[in-house]
Order: sequence, then C-alpha cells, then structure tokens
Amino acid sequence: MLVQQILKSKADTTVFTVSPGTLVSEAVAILAEKRIGTVIISDDGGKTASGILSERDVVRELAKNGPACLSDKVEDHMTSNLETTTRDEQADNVLARMTEGRFRHMPVVEGGALVGLITLGDVVKARLSELAMEKDALEGMIMGH
Repeated sequence: MLVQQILKSKADTTVFTVSPGTLVSEAVAILAEKRIGTVIISDDGGKTASGILSERDVVRELAKNGPACLSDKVEDHMTSNLETTTRDEQADNVLARMTEGRFRHMPVVEGGALVGLITLGDVVKARLSELAMEKDALEGMIMGH
C-alpha cells in the first residue's frame, strides 16, 4: 500500500499549521480544540513545512522548564529536522521509519510542498486492512471460492 492510498482513506485530510512565531500556548489550544497530536510549523501559511510540534514536545518542555514554556515561540521547541515521506512511498517503509525514529506523525511532501500528514495510527490501520484482505483472499483460495 502506498502513502497516497492512506491519504485518500483519511476522513479528514486537514493539516493544521502555525507560524514559527506562534506561542506554544496557542499551539496547545489548537491541539486541544482539534483533538490532534501535532501541528506543522510553516513560514508560508502551509505550503511548506519548516518544523513540527507535537504534544510530546510540549510535555517534555513542561517537565524541564515548567509552565513558563507556554509563553515561548513554537520555533524554540519544534523539531526542525523533519522526517518526511512522499505519496509514492510504501506504507511498510513508512511504518518502519516511524517505529525506528519513535515518532507518530510524518508530513507528506511533494516537490518541496506540504501535501498531507499521516499518523502512525493511519499507517497501522491501512496495513491491518491490507492484511485482512490478503487473509480473505487466501481463505477463498483454500476453500475453492
């Protein structure tokens, strides 16, 4: 299965972005309101990704420096060395990269432009669906259908 197929299967393909100067508290409000785990940091209103800020990033910073970090800018705490994928990458490869890197969100980029965001849950769901179809096909072959 390709990343493109995962993107097409998502009920909501909205990618929430904020500018680098956004306060962490504002980003946290978006995470809570939208019930999402990450926002993409974009210098140009969402056309490209310059970083990512996850709820894990915020929790780590809260543990280290306390609530004062909520007044910082997201660029101070974002991950700027992004792992990205393309629409034509295999889901198995993406799953392996996410597992090895211990992250749950991956921007989908084509020609330098942000085209989507997939989560570890999206990839696992797609893979389980693919395995179920393979199982049904094999059972059908065994049963003579």
